[in-house]
Amino acid sequence: MEFFHYLSRSISISIPHTMSTLPPCPKCNSVYAYESGSLLMCPECGHEWSAVDVAETAVAETDGVLVVKDSNGTILASGDSVILIKNLPVKGAPKPIKAGTKVNNIKLVDSDHNIDCRIEGFGAMAIKSEFVRKA
Repeated sequence: MEFFHYLSRSISISIPHTMSTLPPCPKCNSVYAYESGSLLMCPECGHEWSAVDVAETAVAETDGVLVVKDSNGTILASGDSVILIKNLPVKGAPKPIKAGTKVNNIKLVDSDHNIDCRIEGFGAMAIKSEFVRKA
């Protein structure tokens, strides 16, 4: 018994904690991203991206002004009209919101779902900007 106690004490390894300055993976939000040449890579989902891509995110704050971009990279503003580019399932609703649905008078907010709007037949909704294009 004493041998196992000695063995467990002798092989304990202390790894210093280092803070990574790399951004998390944009696909799965893993914090274990690493550099591979000029690209950043995620070991969890296998996603590769450029450090330049990180600077051009869909939502950015510059000088306190919220900037939201649609799926094509066009900057959106509150009051714009957008069109959905894919069917979006709605919790509690029997059918999804169809691709091609036009949404008028959007409001931009600083959250995960960065567009607040009202869709006829569904009511008030919060939508991610990556699923719309400017009308």
